[in-house]
Amino acid sequence: MNPTTNKKIAIVGGGPGGLTLARLLQQKGATVTVYERDVNQHVRVQGATLDLHHDSGLLALQEAGLIDAFKAAHRPGADRTRIVEKTGTVIFDDNFNDSNDLFRPEIDRGPLRKLLLDSLQPDTVVWDSQFVSLTPYGNGWLLDFKNGSSAFADLVIAADGANSKIRPLITPIKPFYSGVTIVEGSVYNTETTVSSIHTLLNGGKIFALDNEKTLIVSSKGDGSLVFYTGCKTDEFWFRDNGIDFSDRAQVINWFKETFSDWDACWLELIENARLPLTLRPQYCMPVDQTWEALPNLTLLGDAAHLMPPYAGEGVNMAMLDALELSKCLTNEAYTNTQTAIAAYENQMRTRASEIARLTLAQTDSLHSSDAISNLLELFNQTE
Repeated sequence: MNPTTNKKIAIVGGGPGGLTLARLLQQKGATVTVYERDVNQHVRVQGATLDLHHDSGLLALQEAGLIDAFKAAHRPGADRTRIVEKTGTVIFDDNFNDSNDLFRPEIDRGPLRKLLLDSLQPDTVVWDSQFVSLTPYGNGWLLDFKNGSSAFADLVIAADGANSKIRPLITPIKPFYSGVTIVEGSVYNTETTVSSIHTLLNGGKIFALDNEKTLIVSSKGDGSLVFYTGCKTDEFWFRDNGIDFSDRAQVINWFKETFSDWDACWLELIENARLPLTLRPQYCMPVDQTWEALPNLTLLGDAAHLMPPYAGEGVNMAMLDALELSKCLTNEAYTNTQTAIAAYENQMRTRASEIARLTLAQTDSLHSSDAISNLLELFNQTE
């Protein structure tokens, strides 16, 4: 018997990490239910294209038997990256290919969710289940949801993201502000609405850097794009800036003022973005966090090790968490769930600390006065 034998497992959150874990556990015969706040699986999945890495995201898919499904769903060429000056001038075009160590095949979030959902047993995911609270019940937990429903589980896994409501039951450790706030937006039908940026993107990604600011643009397979501006701000600028980011005129004025010395070519993103834009102050968990393992509760992904996106590790870390946790929970060498969870959390925290240090260094580098030369050096090291 392994630690999950005859136990009901609840995963709170149906993102890539939670769904990957459900797939891997079901392959080992575990009884798993995923509770997801989205109304149904057809809700549009927001966010930029994901680049999966061979030693983490792709490794998890390989273990889950989903590499063929991934190859059918990913977007060849979406990993093409251009470094661009504020003038719109391209100063670097990558030449990634399958033999390059930096090659990281990309997939849109929607297709990744679909291939993971399709791999699960029927009715594994319970939709429209926004988590509200967790109450001890016997040796397990009673989960309550906003829609009035409830459920019991012997073991609960928090895959509920950056603002996890479950994490405080495991540890009081909170993230710290990185110094950078992102303003995120989407543009649809880019070929006609933002034709200049569409041409510059060329189906891939743009990194535009200058004056300690970033503008990252990512194409998507449905003809849309996602952009992220990154600026150094006070922690609560997102709340106290006095700008209505649902008002086009105010958003345009903000962009013109903040990026005043940037070429006007970038303004078409703001003029055609779907409003409101989303403000995201970037936080990171302490690199030395630790806690005592519980017997029936653990966490993965951003709930465990939130960090800024500037090293491209978020989804990969979550999927590798899922792989490592599934192995521990189904390993007969562990006599109970607490020892299995402890083994997983110890290796997860060690790995996350290393990636967090790298991510914080990259965040500082991209928002420094030497950002372009730093990024060029990084790319040239991997040529």
